[in-house]
Amino acid sequence: MTASHPPAGEDPLHPQDREYTVGAPHAPAGPQIDPLAGTRSADDPPWDVYLTGTVFLDIIFTGLDSAPVRGTESWARGMGSSPGGVANMATALARLGLRTCLAAAFGDDHYGEYCWDVLEQGEGIDLTPSRTVPGWHSPVTVSMAYEGERTMVSHGHEPPLEEPAPTCPPRARAAVASLTPGQHAPWIAQSARQGTRVFADVGWDDTGAWDLTALADLTYCEAFLPNAEEAMRYTRTDCPRTAAHALTEYVPVAVVTLGSEGAYAVDRRTGEAAEVPAIAVDALDPTGAGDVFVAGFVTGSLAGWPLADRLAFAGLVAALSVQEFGGSLSAPDWSEIAAWWRRVQCVDGQDPEALRRYAFLDRLVSQTCPQPWPRRRAVPTIGFRRSA
Repeated sequence: MTASHPPAGEDPLHPQDREYTVGAPHAPAGPQIDPLAGTRSADDPPWDVYLTGTVFLDIIFTGLDSAPVRGTESWARGMGSSPGGVANMATALARLGLRTCLAAAFGDDHYGEYCWDVLEQGEGIDLTPSRTVPGWHSPVTVSMAYEGERTMVSHGHEPPLEEPAPTCPPRARAAVASLTPGQHAPWIAQSARQGTRVFADVGWDDTGAWDLTALADLTYCEAFLPNAEEAMRYTRTDCPRTAAHALTEYVPVAVVTLGSEGAYAVDRRTGEAAEVPAIAVDALDPTGAGDVFVAGFVTGSLAGWPLADRLAFAGLVAALSVQEFGGSLSAPDWSEIAAWWRRVQCVDGQDPEALRRYAFLDRLVSQTCPQPWPRRRAVPTIGFRRSA
């Protein structure tokens, strides 16, 4: 099953008839879906998902023919800007219809104001536990995308020590945590004790130890979602599927992403195992795809879908995201998912079995008004406003 890319010669970031606004507010183009509608009750927590982390300002250059060469100047054919870092995950969750709450520090500068406005006003993310840190400038990442790869340069400082992170997470159905070897985040245990389902990913272990016992907060997590290399290193195995089963000794649900091969998951509690192949796409920029994958899996988990459907949905939204540039800019919403599903069924020669894998989308998108797809959300610079 494939998904298409814009026609050759079209600049995906600067179409002639497009206007832009500060913050790129995300305006749904039709009825949006609440994937948890059938599970909600009066006793629910106020938020579906809580997360915390660092918000960056991302500046993305695309259309580079190759990586920048030392001592030369490179011109990019496109650029955009958006909130990044933990904002990638928060945006992906919100666009899938989950009530999302973010605790983060924001810089006391125009960049911080811009990111706050995009997330709160544009995406509907609750920032009540977030704060602006006086005298602290926003972290910035410049990302250069070329040949399906990316190179990033970042700059930033830690918030002042006297500026504490939130210590009492709000009640939520779920939380997303990024685990760091050797570090303990008290909010994860607090969330788990109040009934929040914690989903965790992990970054590369720069220490080289790859010791699961160093991930102290893993014991509070319902699901762990590493990539294949991380999973094999942590479990001392040479097969990502074997690694997934080994990880269920530490966490109930293990999900291992396999890159171009898709993803594999095991649920120790039900005995389920599922593998879903990747959707073939023309990738523009992989930034944020892992965050979108996790957001898709969390959505399906909270909605109570079968493991294979959760895995397929996570892979689908991640595949849609890499056809756009940037992290939070690229996260799809339900109108785009609906447009993809309608379009892919009309393509001649599709494998019927592959189509059946995504048939669960029928009951979800039947009332959604799809937009033209792929959809563009580029913001060339922070300073542009909609023309009169």
